[in-house]
Amino acid sequence: MANVDKSQKAKKAGGEKIVTKNRRATFDYEIDDTFEAGLVLVGSEVKSLRGGKCELVDAYAQVERGEAWLKQMYIAPFERAVAFPHEPRRSRKLLLHMREIERIDRAISREGYTLVPLRVYFKDGRCKVELGLAKGKKVHDKRADMARKTADREAKAAVGRGRKGDT
Repeated sequence: MANVDKSQKAKKAGGEKIVTKNRRATFDYEIDDTFEAGLVLVGSEVKSLRGGKCELVDAYAQVERGEAWLKQMYIAPFERAVAFPHEPRRSRKLLLHMREIERIDRAISREGYTLVPLRVYFKDGRCKVELGLAKGKKVHDKRADMARKTADREAKAAVGRGRKGDT
């Protein structure tokens, strides 16, 4: 098992290899529902994603003419793809069932939701995106979340100190 690389270990462990997460999404938005979508990619994009060269900071998804699109996701150009390089921030089609697209479109148009990418990962060799149907948080909600996380962290540290015998 010494010569097995990380991707093979990920396949054996559960079939998912996480490429990147959108940490900002859980801070800025309250996630109500999640969807798993496939991505339509070109070869050099897949190679870059396998290398972990992806950013979801400014990315968002929207429904246009009955199709879901992921916009502003940055995938770094693959170094060895000099003949046919891809555009790093191009719009990429999302593969979802029609029922899911209609449900997302209704939520976005009527209820004021936003569709944000939460993470990009490989599942059984296919690139997937986890999308969250989310509403933006207000400033006071963000402050309350930060205070709660700080209190949880301090309580956990106090319990850890108590187990060690330090006071």
